Formats: sequence, C-alpha cells, structure tokens
Amino acid sequence: MFQEMLEEFWDSFYYMTFEDRGGFWTIVGVIAGVVLLYHLLLRFAPKVVAPIHKFLSKHPLIWILIPAAALIYFVYVSLGWNLWVSVSDWAEGDLEASYGFGGFGNYVKMFNSPYFWPALGNTLLLFCLIPICLLLGLGLALVMDQGLRGTAVFRTMILLPFALSFVVTGTVWAYMYRPTGGVLNSFLSMLGVNVSAAIKEGNLMWASSSSSIMPSIIIAMVWQFSGYVAVVFLAAIKNVRVNIINAAKLDGAYMPRIYWKLVIPQLKGAMGSCITILAMYALRSFDFIVSLVGYTTSSAWTLPIWMYNEAFQNNNFAYSSAISCFLLALVLVLILPLTYWTNKRK
Repeated sequence: MFQEMLEEFWDSFYYMTFEDRGGFWTIVGVIAGVVLLYHLLLRFAPKVVAPIHKFLSKHPLIWILIPAAALIYFVYVSLGWNLWVSVSDWAEGDLEASYGFGGFGNYVKMFNSPYFWPALGNTLLLFCLIPICLLLGLGLALVMDQGLRGTAVFRTMILLPFALSFVVTGTVWAYMYRPTGGVLNSFLSMLGVNVSAAIKEGNLMWASSSSSIMPSIIIAMVWQFSGYVAVVFLAAIKNVRVNIINAAKLDGAYMPRIYWKLVIPQLKGAMGSCITILAMYALRSFDFIVSLVGYTTSSAWTLPIWMYNEAFQNNNFAYSSAISCFLLALVLVLILPLTYWTNKRK
C-alpha cells in the first residue's frame, strides 16, 4: 500500500514538472552528484579540491546560484507556463494537454462569464476583515499593555486561533454555524430567541444562506486573525520609548491622550505589515472557505474557488489558467503598493 502511494506521488510529481522535458531532472541529478562529490572530497581528500575550495571561499555567492535556479524554475517558469496555457488551444474537457496558440478567447470568456463579477466582488469583500482586525487588534493590544494580571494567559488565548490551520478553523465554524444544533443558534435559544421561527422565515441561517454567507466567512476570519494583529501591535507598543511616556505623564497628560498622540502614531510600521499580511490571506483564503461551506456554493465563490472548479470539476484547464493569471495580476496590483507603503514607512 505504501509503495503504491509512493509511486503515485512520484508519477504526479514527475508529471507536474513538465514530464522531464529538456532533461531537467537529469541536469538536477548531475548537479546534486557534483555537489555531493565535492563535499566528500572536501571531507576526506581536501588537497584534491583545494583550488576549488579557495575559489568558492572568495566567491561565496556562487552557492546561491543553485537555489536561485530552483526558484526560477519552480516559480517563474511555472508562471510563464501557466500564462501560455491560458492562451493555448487546450480544449475544455480534454485531459490531454495541447500547447498550440489559441488566442485570448479564454480571457474574453472569463470577463463575460456570469460568475466573474460575483467572484471578484467576494474576493474584494474579504478585504473588509482588514479594518475590522486592525481596530479589534489595536483595542486588544491596548488592554494587554495595561499590565493586568493574567495578561500572558490572555495573550496566548487570543493568539491560539492564528496557530490553527484554515481547515481546522473552517470545520469548527461550520459546526458553529449549523442552523439546527449549531453552537450559535443554541446559544441564542438559551437567551430566549425563537430560533425555529427565525429559521422558517429564512433568518439565522448563517453560512447556509446566500445573503449572509460572506459576512459569516468574514466573522470567522476576523476571529482567526485579530489575535495575531493584537500581538504585533503589542510588540510595537512595547518598543515605544518609556522616557517619552513618562515625560508626558509628568506634564499631566492622561493615558488615553498619551496613546492617541504619542503611541498610536508610532505604530504605522506595524500597521502596514499587518495590512499586507491580512491582504495576502484574504486573497488566498481558498482552504478556509472550502472547509467552511464547500466549493459548490456559488454564492461564496471567490476567484481561487472558481478557478479550482473550472480546473478540477469541468476539466477546463486553459480557462482556469486565465482566471489564475487574472488573480495574479490582481494580487500584484493590490499587494505591491501595500508592500511599498510599508517599507517606505519603515
């Protein structure tokens, strides 16, 4: 059984790396053999490779060429291959790859699809978690900065959700959102809310209703990321010089005014980093949404989920590549300015 799994994994890995076109794995094997031989000779016969070792000691950056080549191949060559597939003549439903030029019909089809604007809107709607997490995280950081008893335990508790994987979080919240028997509706029943009547009227359906599914997803993501933002803000607050705060206290300033005028303005670097991280997670929250509501609920489709459905449900690989290329362009447009702003602030 294990041998069959290993063979299947190797076949899939071999296929995903372009079926060894151009002898890639042969070249990798030769390079690995040369590096291994060099280290063996350096260990047991150093005089044999002394000139080479002296040269490499003077030029240590040469060792970066190997990981740089791997990065170029597995990232940038793969991106180029994906871009070419998006304009290829690979027909829908055909499992045999075809790399002839087919024009930009897949992009035209994508922009004219009835799923494009809802998927794009849902993807951008996930950005709502950024201001919510920033405000909630800042409030939690200010509370923890008061030095109250049990702050260390509280910090660990609010950071714990971020340590969980998206799959675990999505599964837990899927159970909490269940209309019947779910944690949230059971809690509302204990408070005296007539949950059964509300469900019959189409309310309190949470992630089971198309009108409330995206707010439900955002709430769960805020729960996962707000603790991380709070810890980042707390670390930045602790880096504020104590003599500035003490001088303000001697001048008679109250702590709320000190935080507003002195502390919070110095959190711009931490805020920029949090915005960039949250934006990246919002754009690639595929596994979280699939674990929470599945990949067949079109009202919760984002661009990654739509791309997945086209590739692995409809076997429309060229069309899926076009969607992924548009998603890459969207990531660059949204993330690069945030990264530039963060580095500029720092």
